Amino acid sequence: QVQLVESGGGLVQAGGSLRLSCAASGRTFSSTAMGWFRQAPGKEREFVASISGNRNTRYADAVKGRFTISRDNANNTVYLQMNSLKPEDTAVYYCAAGRGSSNYGPYDDWGQGTQVTVSS
Repeated sequence: QVQLVESGGGLVQAGGSLRLSCAASGRTFSSTAMGWFRQAPGKEREFVASISGNRNTRYADAVKGRFTISRDNANNTVYLQMNSLKPEDTAVYYCAAGRGSSNYGPYDDWGQGTQVTVSS
């Protein structure tokens, strides 16, 4: 099992930027795929971005070109840099650890979430 703790959420104006962090512990991090998901009020949780053990990345169409996922294996941390934020990006963002190294999942372990609010 992997323990995950997200940070970096907050309130930002449209067009602004935020960087989310997710600190992981409990399993070999470097070979584990990591993902970011989000859930807006009244909506299902949705995929945002993922990064495999060998750093292949994948993004949802809604965030391509604006968000960047990266990982620091030395510090067991995954990041989500979010630029050009839009009000529709408002959601609780969750970090997740994959069962293996593939960034297609499945994802077994989840953080508690961090709120991102984008004002218009």
